[in-house]
Amino acid sequence: MIKFPDDFAWGAATSGPQSEGNFHKPNQNVFDYWFEKKPDDFYDGVGPDEASNFYNDYQKDIPLMAKAGIKALRTSIQWTRLIKNLDTGEVDPDGAEFYNNVINCLIENGIEPYINLFHFDLPIQLYQEFSGWESKHVTDLFADYAEKCFELFGDRVKNWFTFNEPKVILDGEYLYQFHYPLKVDGPASVQVAYNLNLASAKAIKRFRAWKAANNSDAKIGTILNLTPAYPASNDPEDVKAAKFATMWDDNMFLDPAVLGHFPEELVQILDDAGVLFQSTPEELKLIADNTVDVLGVNFYHPERVQRPSVSPKSLQDWMPDIYFDNYEMPGRVMNVDKGWEIYPQTLYDIAINIRDNYKNIPWFVSENGMGVSREERFMKDGVIQDDYRINFIHDHLVQLHKGIEAGSNCHGYFVWTAIDCWSWKNAYRNRYGLIRDDIHTQTKTLKKSGQWYAKISADNGF
Repeated sequence: MIKFPDDFAWGAATSGPQSEGNFHKPNQNVFDYWFEKKPDDFYDGVGPDEASNFYNDYQKDIPLMAKAGIKALRTSIQWTRLIKNLDTGEVDPDGAEFYNNVINCLIENGIEPYINLFHFDLPIQLYQEFSGWESKHVTDLFADYAEKCFELFGDRVKNWFTFNEPKVILDGEYLYQFHYPLKVDGPASVQVAYNLNLASAKAIKRFRAWKAANNSDAKIGTILNLTPAYPASNDPEDVKAAKFATMWDDNMFLDPAVLGHFPEELVQILDDAGVLFQSTPEELKLIADNTVDVLGVNFYHPERVQRPSVSPKSLQDWMPDIYFDNYEMPGRVMNVDKGWEIYPQTLYDIAINIRDNYKNIPWFVSENGMGVSREERFMKDGVIQDDYRINFIHDHLVQLHKGIEAGSNCHGYFVWTAIDCWSWKNAYRNRYGLIRDDIHTQTKTLKKSGQWYAKISADNGF
């Protein structure tokens, strides 16, 4: 039998904007605004207004999560729900009451809250007034908001995280047009990447001051989607392409978060291309002095790349993918519904990389899971028979355990997700939950995977 460490956390992950719904919020985030203006941009015209109705159902949803073996829940606070006045940081009393109630309900049901502060959901006002994360002023507003969260909920929350998947903010908003404001601006994406690292460091600095003043034993980290790039071959040009892709996709955030500085080679490439971010010595010192206590790693699929078919020296607008082309490995196993390769061994490779190159920092798998469409086709006797999800989780846990046995300092696995959730522009096209949500009736029932996950959580292995 495969057994995990005694302190191993069996959890699930979701987010405020994907689960709660838009009920009674004092402000709109970018997705609320985008859906209001262009609902047809979203799959089946389904937006974030109701999501999984967690705002109204949390008192029923949370015990159901416990029944699925979830002992820790990673979710997020919506800036747009908690803060009434975005300029002054004035708290909305109803928002504070809601999050207090959710945190208390989690603890009452034996579920440890892991609270993330930002999950793609910037207030639209901060885009309209300051161009969002392009502005360093917004990094200060974020730190103000984070400090309010520590003050309000820090007496019960021991696990804090600044950002979820900051790399996706670049991809969706500034490079590949799948998140509002749908820009294509490579140089701006570089500055945004820097500003997100700066914002995280500013929030961590506030956290450390709060922690010292309150004699708290809480920890703070960040959550990164790591997709180390594998070269298509051992050809030096393919290897070079993979190295850049890994630096851009992973190390742009991983190095500052854990090591306190940006990768020197990446900085040199960006500088040579004339797109290096604007920084100050004081800001770089702040980043160096405020690294994370713990790392969350989201993993779904590997990245495979090859040398670019067109030289990056060609006359063209700067984009990060001028340095590599994607490579589709023949014979790969696919989640066809999502278009993602399934390759669990990458989770072992990530574990060893963290062990060897990132101080063997404490970390956990903060998201891993499989989303498929038309999941009703697997319904039998009222239960979704999702053996594909069970197999996916099982195979990744085998590789994770192998990494732990090799000395990687991993202390948890959080499946994405507890309850089928609203997924941005894709809405409910793919389902990821251990718990099925019939979005027409908001009836929620355990899938076969939920029953299986409850057993491995109880046994701390399989």
